[in-house]
Amino acid sequence: MILETERLYLRELEHGDYGSLKNILQDEETMYAYNGAFDNSETLAWLERQLARYQEYGFGLWAVILKETEEMIGQCGLTMQTWKDRQLLEIGYLFQRAYWHKGYATEAAVACKEYAFAKLDADEVFSIIRDTNIPSQNVALRNGMIKVDTWTKHYRGVDMPHYLYSVTKD
Repeated sequence: MILETERLYLRELEHGDYGSLKNILQDEETMYAYNGAFDNSETLAWLERQLARYQEYGFGLWAVILKETEEMIGQCGLTMQTWKDRQLLEIGYLFQRAYWHKGYATEAAVACKEYAFAKLDADEVFSIIRDTNIPSQNVALRNGMIKVDTWTKHYRGVDMPHYLYSVTKD
């Protein structure tokens, strides 16, 4: 276990989580900010990318487990992401649609922010969010972040405006 909150714990993803990842990454509505659901090979590549991040950085997107049921309900964690010409430490989150609007993303994201400041000694963390993804923007705001920049990223054949949110260590 990497982190624990009141209702959740976060741990590294493992190959056995592929089915749970499919529930997230292959749902059209959940993946609207990514311009559509992933297929099986994209889902496997996503999982392998997280496993590689753990080896390279010691962190990545982690499995979010609901304590009450022991079910993997989402992913949340820290990744290195490119923003314009910089590499930034980003808090990312993506949850099964059935668990939206219950505060889980905020609970996990706040814990990841605290982890970045306390364990990684980061001075600042970011979230990069598509301009149309209002719920994720709201999570960033509840995580104490403010919008500091905009940029259009090209992803999956589409130009996608994104906002950069930031919070610094107190």
